[in-house]
Amino acid sequence: MQVSVETTSQIERRVTFQVPAAEVDEAVEARLKDTAKNIRLNGFRKGRVPMSVVRQRYGRGVRDEVVGELMRERYVKAITEENLNPAGFPSIEPKVNESGRDLEFVASLEVYPEIELAPIDGAEVERPVVEVNDADLEEMVETLRKQNASWEEVERPAEEGDQVKIDFQGFLGDEPFEGGSAEGHELVLGSGNFIPGFEEQLIGAQAGEEKEIKVTFPEDYQAEHLAGQEATFQVKVHAVKAQALPEVDETFIKRFGVEDGDVEKFHAEVKKNMTREAKQAVDNRIKQQVLEVLKEANDVPVPQALVQQETDALKRQAAQQFGLGEDFDVSQLPNELFSEQAKSRVQIGLLLAEVIKANELDASDDEIRAKVEELAEQYQEPQQVIDYYMSNEQLKTQVKSAILEEKAVDKLLEQATVKDVAMSYQQALAAVQQGEQSSEQDEAEENQEEAKG
Repeated sequence: MQVSVETTSQIERRVTFQVPAAEVDEAVEARLKDTAKNIRLNGFRKGRVPMSVVRQRYGRGVRDEVVGELMRERYVKAITEENLNPAGFPSIEPKVNESGRDLEFVASLEVYPEIELAPIDGAEVERPVVEVNDADLEEMVETLRKQNASWEEVERPAEEGDQVKIDFQGFLGDEPFEGGSAEGHELVLGSGNFIPGFEEQLIGAQAGEEKEIKVTFPEDYQAEHLAGQEATFQVKVHAVKAQALPEVDETFIKRFGVEDGDVEKFHAEVKKNMTREAKQAVDNRIKQQVLEVLKEANDVPVPQALVQQETDALKRQAAQQFGLGEDFDVSQLPNELFSEQAKSRVQIGLLLAEVIKANELDASDDEIRAKVEELAEQYQEPQQVIDYYMSNEQLKTQVKSAILEEKAVDKLLEQATVKDVAMSYQQALAAVQQGEQSSEQDEAEENQEEAKG
């Protein structure tokens, strides 16, 4: 067999194969003889069909079968001998496939890029310094009270923060528009869930009152036929409800796993969770910055096969988040919505893998167990979680990957200039969210630029 490898780009290879005709024809003939042993045709006993008839009726199918097996076999052998590292399945195309002539075929494939990491020396990274104080704790307890609040009807005008139960019908001019009506809708005033200006005009309304509300849809409103349009809503208020916050008593505290209802233990548990969340926020913020710097310093070509795999994973994740069900066909979701995010993830994954390889990083069983124990602290039955993870090799592999990623980020951080920045608990959480949104915005802008091109 003759093999030649052509480099068509940094991550693309074109491999040409030539297999001697005698080898192919012998394999086809042997397969035809095996086939003939089991053939039943009218007028012939089993295994007694003449080879001329066998070749006429089954020759093409058998040859295609044999050639397919030869191409796959030779491809696997070639990528080993030629030290190729495929990033996906190849495209294999026969060029010459005739009896008596050498078999020729071409395999086109993507390979993992060879990466020479550029250093990130001197890159500036902000490290949030966060301390959870008493005011943060009080605010969190208040948040928990609001999350567990009930709504009670009141006989007074609606105020911001109240919930109103309304019927409404929207009009463009004198014509009602599709999707502009509802009955018995419950709306919290000040939530920002409705068009700007709508909720504000319901402040002061009382149960039984009818109001006419005029608003202008935003220019970037998702429904294009409504964007920038002036609309009128006829609204009927059925009820006004005020939020009733629960007392921080034994019943309330037990909801959060503190069985004896002790207030001090409850506060300690809440503060512990907030401290853990703050640490995660700090780690994530540092990680976001380091990975962004790493990506900017290393413009690595990304195999499209890997991008498509990640795109498909993001589609499945999106379908799950939106509750579309396991039977939903994710291929209905357009690739463009996910491709840039997928490309970024693949690029970072390739770079982190190189950092791990270059620094010979690894994670021991003890480190994996310690990480699992840390994760398990968030659950009411931590030992069950630990046992479940440690008995599942797939989950342990995921935890190991997370540890290696953390170690890689720490190694990169050694090259950077780190500046400590004091932040409140809320500021630290907001900084992570802002970083994620900024990354998504950058990806969206890249998508737009590609679309224009």
